[in-house]
Amino acid sequence: MHKTFLITGGAGFLGINLVRYLLERGHRVRSLDIARFDYPERSRVEVHTGDIRDRAAVDRAMAGVDQVIHTAAALPLYKPADIFSTDIDGTRNVLESALQHGVDRFIHISTTAVYGIPDHHPLLETDRLDGVGPYGEAKVKAEELCLSYRARGLCVPIIRPKSFIGPERLGIFAMLYDWAKDGKNFPLPGTGKNRYQLLDVEDLCEAIYRCATLDRDRVNDTFNIGAREFTTIKEDFQAVLDAAGFGKKIITFPAAPMTAALVVLEKLKLSPVYKWAYGTVTEDSFVSVEKAERVLGFKPKYSNKEALVRNYRWYVEHLADFQHTSGVSHRVPWNQGILKLAKVFF
Repeated sequence: MHKTFLITGGAGFLGINLVRYLLERGHRVRSLDIARFDYPERSRVEVHTGDIRDRAAVDRAMAGVDQVIHTAAALPLYKPADIFSTDIDGTRNVLESALQHGVDRFIHISTTAVYGIPDHHPLLETDRLDGVGPYGEAKVKAEELCLSYRARGLCVPIIRPKSFIGPERLGIFAMLYDWAKDGKNFPLPGTGKNRYQLLDVEDLCEAIYRCATLDRDRVNDTFNIGAREFTTIKEDFQAVLDAAGFGKKIITFPAAPMTAALVVLEKLKLSPVYKWAYGTVTEDSFVSVEKAERVLGFKPKYSNKEALVRNYRWYVEHLADFQHTSGVSHRVPWNQGILKLAKVFF
Protein backbone atom coordinates (compact mmCIF):
# COMPACT_ATOMS: atom_id res chain seq x y z
CA MET A 1 0.00 0.00 0.00
CA HIS A 2 1.43 3.37 -1.02
CA LYS A 3 1.77 5.93 1.76
CA THR A 4 2.45 9.64 2.16
CA PHE A 5 5.76 10.29 3.89
CA LEU A 6 6.86 13.60 5.37
CA ILE A 7 10.65 13.90 5.46
CA THR A 8 11.90 16.71 7.66
CA GLY A 9 15.25 17.82 6.31
CA GLY A 10 14.19 16.52 2.91
CA ALA A 11 16.66 18.78 1.09
CA GLY A 12 19.61 17.40 3.05
CA PHE A 13 21.98 14.54 2.28
CA LEU A 14 19.96 11.80 3.95
CA GLY A 15 16.74 13.54 2.96
CA ILE A 16 17.31 13.40 -0.79
CA ASN A 17 18.48 9.80 -0.63
CA LEU A 18 15.28 8.90 1.24
CA VAL A 19 13.19 10.88 -1.26
CA ARG A 20 14.63 8.84 -4.11
CA TYR A 21 14.32 5.57 -2.21
CA LEU A 22 10.63 6.15 -1.43
CA LEU A 23 9.73 7.45 -4.90
CA GLU A 24 11.26 4.33 -6.45
CA ARG A 25 8.84 2.29 -4.34
CA GLY A 26 5.78 4.25 -5.44
CA HIS A 27 5.17 6.32 -2.32
CA ARG A 28 4.11 9.97 -2.11
CA VAL A 29 6.78 12.19 -0.61
CA ARG A 30 6.56 15.54 1.11
CA SER A 31 9.66 17.51 2.17
CA LEU A 32 9.92 20.11 4.93
CA ASP A 33 13.25 21.91 5.03
CA ILE A 34 14.55 25.40 5.67
CA ALA A 35 16.90 24.90 2.70
CA ARG A 36 15.90 25.08 -0.95
CA PHE A 37 14.90 21.78 -2.58
CA ASP A 38 16.84 22.06 -5.84
CA TYR A 39 17.05 18.47 -7.06
CA PRO A 40 15.78 16.99 -10.35
CA GLU A 41 13.04 15.23 -8.32
CA ARG A 42 11.45 18.62 -7.51
CA SER A 43 8.39 18.04 -9.69
CA ARG A 44 7.66 14.68 -8.02
CA VAL A 45 7.81 15.95 -4.44
CA GLU A 46 5.44 18.19 -2.47
CA VAL A 47 7.92 20.73 -1.17
CA HIS A 48 7.32 22.79 1.96
CA THR A 49 9.99 25.37 2.73
CA GLY A 50 9.99 26.06 6.45
CA ASP A 51 11.72 25.70 9.78
CA ILE A 52 10.80 22.87 12.16
CA ARG A 53 10.99 25.47 14.94
CA ASP A 54 7.92 27.11 13.35
CA ARG A 55 4.95 25.08 14.58
CA ALA A 56 2.60 26.53 11.98
CA ALA A 57 4.93 25.44 9.17
CA VAL A 58 5.15 21.98 10.69
CA ASP A 59 1.37 21.67 10.95
CA ARG A 60 0.90 22.71 7.31
CA ALA A 61 3.35 20.06 6.17
CA MET A 62 1.88 17.39 8.47
CA ALA A 63 -1.73 17.45 7.19
CA GLY A 64 -2.64 14.13 5.56
CA VAL A 65 0.67 12.44 6.32
CA ASP A 66 0.87 8.70 7.08
CA GLN A 67 4.43 8.60 8.42
CA VAL A 68 7.16 11.03 9.41
CA ILE A 69 10.88 10.43 8.92
CA HIS A 70 12.57 13.06 11.06
CA THR A 71 16.05 13.73 9.69
CA ALA A 72 16.18 17.52 10.22
CA ALA A 73 18.89 18.63 12.63
CA ALA A 74 21.38 21.42 13.20
CA LEU A 75 24.79 19.79 12.81
CA PRO A 76 27.94 20.27 14.93
CA LEU A 77 29.25 23.33 13.03
CA TYR A 78 26.05 25.30 13.75
CA LYS A 79 25.95 27.76 16.63
CA PRO A 80 25.05 26.08 19.95
CA ALA A 81 21.84 28.10 20.29
CA ASP A 82 20.67 26.90 16.86
CA ILE A 83 21.62 23.31 17.68
CA PHE A 84 19.58 23.28 20.88
CA SER A 85 16.57 25.12 19.46
CA THR A 86 16.44 23.01 16.29
CA ASP A 87 17.34 19.58 17.61
CA ILE A 88 15.28 19.83 20.81
CA ASP A 89 12.51 22.41 20.34
CA GLY A 90 12.10 21.60 16.65
CA THR A 91 11.90 17.87 17.37
CA ARG A 92 9.25 18.55 20.02
CA ASN A 93 7.22 20.52 17.47
CA VAL A 94 7.30 17.70 14.93
CA LEU A 95 6.47 15.05 17.53
CA GLU A 96 3.52 17.00 18.92
CA SER A 97 2.18 17.76 15.46
CA ALA A 98 2.50 14.11 14.42
CA LEU A 99 0.61 12.99 17.53
CA GLN A 100 -2.17 15.53 17.02
CA HIS A 101 -2.53 14.66 13.33
CA GLY A 102 -2.82 10.93 14.05
CA VAL A 103 0.32 9.96 12.16
CA ASP A 104 0.90 6.18 12.09
CA ARG A 105 4.57 6.33 13.06
CA PHE A 106 7.40 8.80 13.61
CA ILE A 107 10.86 7.50 12.65
CA HIS A 108 13.51 9.51 14.47
CA ILE A 109 17.02 9.63 13.02
CA SER A 110 19.37 10.02 15.96
CA THR A 111 23.13 9.35 15.96
CA THR A 112 25.72 7.16 17.67
CA ALA A 113 27.17 10.44 18.95
CA VAL A 114 24.69 9.98 21.83
CA TYR A 115 27.15 7.43 23.26
CA GLY A 116 29.83 10.11 23.60
CA ILE A 117 33.42 8.85 23.74
CA PRO A 118 32.88 5.32 25.05
CA ASP A 119 35.16 3.04 27.06
CA HIS A 120 34.08 -0.27 25.46
CA HIS A 121 32.95 -1.82 22.17
CA PRO A 122 30.79 -2.85 20.53
CA LEU A 123 28.17 -0.41 21.77
CA LEU A 124 24.69 -1.72 22.49
CA GLU A 125 21.38 0.12 22.40
CA THR A 126 21.17 -0.30 26.19
CA ASP A 127 24.49 1.47 26.90
CA ARG A 128 24.58 4.74 28.80
CA LEU A 129 24.12 7.92 26.76
CA ASP A 130 26.65 10.71 27.15
CA GLY A 131 26.42 13.47 24.57
CA VAL A 132 29.68 15.31 23.85
CA GLY A 133 29.36 18.96 22.88
CA PRO A 134 26.13 20.80 22.01
CA TYR A 135 25.22 18.42 19.17
CA GLY A 136 25.62 15.26 21.24
CA GLU A 137 23.80 16.80 24.20
CA ALA A 138 20.91 17.96 22.02
CA LYS A 139 20.51 14.58 20.34
CA VAL A 140 20.32 12.86 23.73
CA LYS A 141 17.56 15.29 24.77
CA ALA A 142 15.77 14.68 21.46
CA GLU A 143 15.73 10.94 22.15
CA GLU A 144 14.27 11.59 25.60
CA LEU A 145 11.46 13.52 23.92
CA CYS A 146 10.87 10.61 21.54
CA LEU A 147 10.55 8.20 24.45
CA SER A 148 8.03 10.48 26.14
CA TYR A 149 5.86 10.51 23.01
CA ARG A 150 6.25 6.76 22.63
CA ALA A 151 4.80 6.51 26.14
CA ARG A 152 1.83 8.59 24.94
CA GLY A 153 1.02 6.01 22.26
CA LEU A 154 2.94 7.28 19.21
CA CYS A 155 5.00 4.63 17.40
CA VAL A 156 8.52 6.10 17.48
CA PRO A 157 11.33 3.92 16.09
CA ILE A 158 14.69 5.51 16.97
CA ILE A 159 17.60 4.84 14.63
CA ARG A 160 21.17 5.51 15.73
CA PRO A 161 23.31 5.39 12.57
CA LYS A 162 27.07 5.52 12.42
CA SER A 163 28.53 8.30 10.26
CA PHE A 164 26.97 7.60 6.87
CA ILE A 165 28.25 8.38 3.42
CA GLY A 166 27.17 8.00 -0.19
CA PRO A 167 25.83 10.11 -3.09
CA GLU A 168 25.41 13.78 -2.08
CA ARG A 169 27.59 13.38 1.05
CA LEU A 170 30.30 15.99 1.47
CA GLY A 171 30.83 17.66 4.85
CA ILE A 172 33.97 16.61 6.67
CA PHE A 173 34.55 13.63 4.33
CA ALA A 174 35.13 16.05 1.44
CA MET A 175 38.51 16.81 3.00
CA LEU A 176 39.71 13.22 2.47
CA TYR A 177 38.28 13.18 -1.05
CA ASP A 178 39.83 16.56 -1.92
CA TRP A 179 43.29 15.47 -0.83
CA ALA A 180 42.90 12.13 -2.63
CA LYS A 181 41.88 13.64 -5.98
CA ASP A 182 44.82 16.10 -5.76
CA GLY A 183 47.26 13.22 -5.30
CA LYS A 184 48.17 13.95 -1.68
CA ASN A 185 48.97 11.74 1.27
CA PHE A 186 46.40 12.13 4.05
CA PRO A 187 47.24 12.70 7.74
CA LEU A 188 45.54 10.91 10.61
CA PRO A 189 46.18 11.30 14.35
CA GLY A 190 47.07 8.14 16.23
CA THR A 191 48.25 4.79 14.91
CA GLY A 192 45.34 4.32 12.53
CA LYS A 193 44.91 0.79 13.91
CA ASN A 194 41.60 1.56 15.60
CA ARG A 195 38.41 0.13 14.11
CA TYR A 196 36.04 2.88 12.97
CA GLN A 197 32.70 1.75 11.59
CA LEU A 198 30.87 3.75 8.92
CA LEU A 199 27.63 3.19 7.00
CA ASP A 200 26.44 3.59 3.43
CA VAL A 201 23.35 5.78 3.07
CA GLU A 202 21.63 3.13 0.93
CA ASP A 203 21.89 0.66 3.82
CA LEU A 204 20.52 3.34 6.17
CA CYS A 205 17.57 3.95 3.84
CA GLU A 206 16.81 0.23 3.88
CA ALA A 207 16.83 0.15 7.70
CA ILE A 208 14.52 3.17 7.83
CA TYR A 209 12.17 1.59 5.30
CA ARG A 210 11.98 -1.58 7.37
CA CYS A 211 10.93 0.56 10.34
CA ALA A 212 8.27 2.10 8.11
CA THR A 213 6.81 -1.15 6.79
CA LEU A 214 7.20 -3.87 9.42
CA ASP A 215 4.73 -4.43 12.26
CA ARG A 216 4.37 -1.34 14.51
CA ASP A 217 5.01 -3.18 17.76
CA ARG A 218 8.09 -4.83 16.30
CA VAL A 219 9.75 -1.59 15.21
CA ASN A 220 8.70 0.63 18.13
CA ASP A 221 12.19 0.39 19.58
CA THR A 222 15.76 1.72 19.26
CA PHE A 223 18.28 0.35 16.76
CA ASN A 224 21.98 0.84 16.03
CA ILE A 225 22.73 0.83 12.29
CA GLY A 226 26.21 0.45 10.80
CA ALA A 227 28.32 -1.49 8.34
CA ARG A 228 28.88 -5.15 9.08
CA GLU A 229 32.32 -5.24 7.41
CA PHE A 230 35.02 -2.77 8.46
CA THR A 231 38.71 -2.95 9.29
CA THR A 232 40.96 -0.21 10.72
CA ILE A 233 40.46 3.46 9.93
CA LYS A 234 43.87 3.55 8.23
CA GLU A 235 43.09 0.58 5.99
CA ASP A 236 39.58 1.75 5.13
CA PHE A 237 40.66 5.34 4.34
CA GLN A 238 43.56 3.96 2.29
CA ALA A 239 40.98 2.45 -0.08
CA VAL A 240 40.08 6.01 -1.18
CA LEU A 241 43.72 6.93 -1.90
CA ASP A 242 44.11 3.66 -3.81
CA ALA A 243 41.00 4.48 -5.87
CA ALA A 244 42.48 7.89 -6.69
CA GLY A 245 45.41 6.09 -8.31
CA PHE A 246 48.36 8.27 -7.26
CA GLY A 247 50.04 5.72 -5.00
CA LYS A 248 49.61 7.95 -1.94
CA LYS A 249 49.31 6.75 1.65
CA ILE A 250 47.56 7.48 4.93
CA ILE A 251 50.23 9.06 7.15
CA THR A 252 49.76 8.69 10.91
CA PHE A 253 51.03 11.10 13.56
CA PRO A 254 51.24 10.86 17.37
CA ALA A 255 47.74 11.42 18.67
CA ALA A 256 48.40 13.78 21.59
CA PRO A 257 50.15 16.67 19.77
CA MET A 258 47.94 16.44 16.67
CA THR A 259 44.76 16.37 18.76
CA ALA A 260 46.02 19.30 20.84
CA ALA A 261 46.61 21.26 17.65
CA LEU A 262 43.10 20.45 16.41
CA VAL A 263 41.64 21.65 19.72
CA VAL A 264 43.40 25.00 19.33
CA LEU A 265 42.43 25.34 15.66
CA GLU A 266 38.79 24.58 16.47
CA LYS A 267 38.72 27.26 19.18
CA LEU A 268 40.25 29.75 16.75
CA LYS A 269 37.68 28.68 14.12
CA LEU A 270 40.50 27.73 11.74
CA SER A 271 39.47 24.09 11.34
CA PRO A 272 36.14 22.28 10.74
CA VAL A 273 37.25 19.24 12.77
CA TYR A 274 35.07 19.37 15.89
CA LYS A 275 35.42 17.78 19.35
CA TRP A 276 33.48 14.57 18.77
CA ALA A 277 35.39 13.95 15.51
CA TYR A 278 38.91 14.41 16.89
CA GLY A 279 37.88 12.75 20.16
CA THR A 280 36.84 9.52 18.42
CA VAL A 281 39.04 9.30 15.30
CA THR A 282 41.94 7.84 17.30
CA GLU A 283 39.78 5.31 19.16
CA ASP A 284 37.72 2.26 18.32
CA SER A 285 34.22 3.33 17.34
CA PHE A 286 31.72 0.66 16.40
CA VAL A 287 28.29 -0.51 17.41
CA SER A 288 26.56 -3.85 17.43
CA VAL A 289 23.99 -4.20 14.65
CA GLU A 290 22.80 -7.59 15.87
CA LYS A 291 19.51 -6.22 17.20
CA ALA A 292 18.67 -4.60 13.85
CA GLU A 293 19.63 -7.80 12.05
CA ARG A 294 17.47 -9.91 14.37
CA VAL A 295 14.42 -7.65 14.71
CA LEU A 296 14.39 -5.78 11.39
CA GLY A 297 16.10 -8.34 9.15
CA PHE A 298 18.70 -5.65 8.38
CA LYS A 299 21.53 -6.85 6.11
CA PRO A 300 24.11 -4.17 5.22
CA LYS A 301 25.09 -4.28 1.56
CA TYR A 302 28.26 -2.16 1.72
CA SER A 303 31.51 -2.48 3.67
CA ASN A 304 33.38 0.60 4.91
CA LYS A 305 35.75 0.45 1.95
CA GLU A 306 32.96 0.04 -0.61
CA ALA A 307 30.96 2.92 0.89
CA LEU A 308 33.98 5.25 0.97
CA VAL A 309 35.04 4.49 -2.59
CA ARG A 310 31.44 4.80 -3.86
CA ASN A 311 31.18 8.23 -2.21
CA TYR A 312 34.61 9.30 -3.52
CA ARG A 313 33.70 8.41 -7.10
CA TRP A 314 30.45 10.39 -6.79
CA TYR A 315 32.50 13.32 -5.42
CA VAL A 316 34.87 13.32 -8.41
CA GLU A 317 32.05 12.98 -10.95
CA HIS A 318 30.13 15.93 -9.44
CA LEU A 319 33.06 18.14 -8.44
CA ALA A 320 32.06 20.96 -10.79
CA ASP A 321 28.73 21.29 -8.95
CA PHE A 322 30.23 22.31 -5.60
CA GLN A 323 33.97 23.01 -5.86
CA HIS A 324 33.46 26.73 -5.17
CA THR A 325 31.00 26.30 -2.31
CA SER A 326 31.28 25.56 1.41
CA GLY A 327 29.00 25.57 4.42
CA VAL A 328 27.99 23.70 7.55
CA SER A 329 25.69 20.97 6.20
CA HIS A 330 26.58 17.53 4.82
CA ARG A 331 25.52 18.65 1.33
CA VAL A 332 28.50 20.96 0.81
CA PRO A 333 32.21 20.67 1.62
CA TRP A 334 33.15 22.13 4.97
CA ASN A 335 35.68 24.94 4.79
CA GLN A 336 39.05 23.32 5.52
CA GLY A 337 40.42 26.55 6.96
CA ILE A 338 44.14 26.43 7.69
CA LEU A 339 44.19 22.68 6.99
CA LYS A 340 43.94 23.47 3.27
CA LEU A 341 47.36 25.15 3.53
CA ALA A 342 48.79 22.06 5.22
CA LYS A 343 47.92 20.03 2.12
CA VAL A 344 50.93 21.41 0.24
CA PHE A 345 53.25 19.52 2.60
CA PHE A 346 51.73 16.12 1.83
